[in-house]
Amino acid sequence: MTASHGNAIFVLLLCTLFLPSLACDSGGVKFGYTGSIGPDFWGNLSADFTRCSNGKQQSPIDIDTNNLVHELNMEPLHRNYTAANATLVDNIFNVALRYEEAAGVLSINGVKYTLKQMHWHSPSEHTINGFRFPLELHMVHTNENGNITVLAFLYRFGRPDPFFEQIQDKLAALNAEGCKAEKGSPVPAGSVSLLTMRQHVHIYYRYVGSLTTPPCAENVIWNIPAMPREMTPQQAADLMAPLDEGYRRNSRPTQQMNGRTVQLYHRFWGKKKRRSSP
Repeated sequence: MTASHGNAIFVLLLCTLFLPSLACDSGGVKFGYTGSIGPDFWGNLSADFTRCSNGKQQSPIDIDTNNLVHELNMEPLHRNYTAANATLVDNIFNVALRYEEAAGVLSINGVKYTLKQMHWHSPSEHTINGFRFPLELHMVHTNENGNITVLAFLYRFGRPDPFFEQIQDKLAALNAEGCKAEKGSPVPAGSVSLLTMRQHVHIYYRYVGSLTTPPCAENVIWNIPAMPREMTPQQAADLMAPLDEGYRRNSRPTQQMNGRTVQLYHRFWGKKKRRSSP
């Protein structure tokens, strides 16, 4: 065996044994979900992570449906999604679907936010009245100024998710790629349609929070439909399979509200109030 061949095998073993164990931010700082690099310690891992412990608008939160602000001026979730080429990537701490071209926009108060990527957390990060769902999907959008809004769908177990069925075989390929995918070799997913993500949302919650992974940047607008989507337990398991076991439960605990309010959009609530007015 040549020295170069031996070095290559050594690097491969390092990749197999160690890289899946620890997630890194773009600056290379390692974080995780348990132990000394878990969420309780994120703020101490890097000077760039201090918001994770000191921020006052952190996410996720528990949504108390008995303590909502009914906002009559809120608009429906205007979404204009289409089909676009995407790639699957194992980020070590989550599985993400990244769009290589325009996949559509979400409009909030007349401002258009372009969909950039989506990823999943298991179990859900946001809770409703203390109840945690099996899974949560984050659709991350940005506007031309770099501001972020997230459309977050909660999932319960039930019927197969037609959106997920489009990428199910690609997830198996991502799982097989293993370490190579984690080093930046995403698996092409082809054209992935977002039409099923345009279903009517009659009720949703909105609040201002943060990213749920380091650096926990704030001023993120969260939009969370009240009606959960459905997927099968097997689909959920397949979705988490590419991740190392330590990251298959990749949910940050809920954070303090610190005086924030959660707004409620209800498609029919305003109409009912107007009808009941004298």
